[in-house]
Amino acid sequence: IHFTGLSLWVGTSLAVDMRLLGVGRKRVTAAQLQRQLFAWNWIGFGIVVLGGFLLFSSAATTFLVNAAFIWKLTRFLPLALAWHIVVQAKTPSWGRAEETPVLAKLGGGLEICLWLSVAMAAVLIPAY
Repeated sequence: IHFTGLSLWVGTSLAVDMRLLGVGRKRVTAAQLQRQLFAWNWIGFGIVVLGGFLLFSSAATTFLVNAAFIWKLTRFLPLALAWHIVVQAKTPSWGRAEETPVLAKLGGGLEICLWLSVAMAAVLIPAY
């Protein structure tokens, strides 16, 4: 369940971020794409939270002492989620034109980097 939600969540987020970076069909602006994917993005997030809770509840005591898990949940995830909300809020104004402003490109690129840090922390959980 968790990975299905991640596919939906990350896929829709990455599509908008890549469009902000100038990649993709020029017929659709980043603002239009964000509007079309908005509901799917947050549905994916809901599935991620549910699946994550189920994974956590299966071995909660193990996760609570895992350094990678703690970093993921207390540092990387809140920062990436907060930035995702900023990008979601700013995309309608950033992405109106075919060519997005430099600030929008930086915002999309930063979001991709933040989600990669969350993924890297998740990959390291079994090592700790």
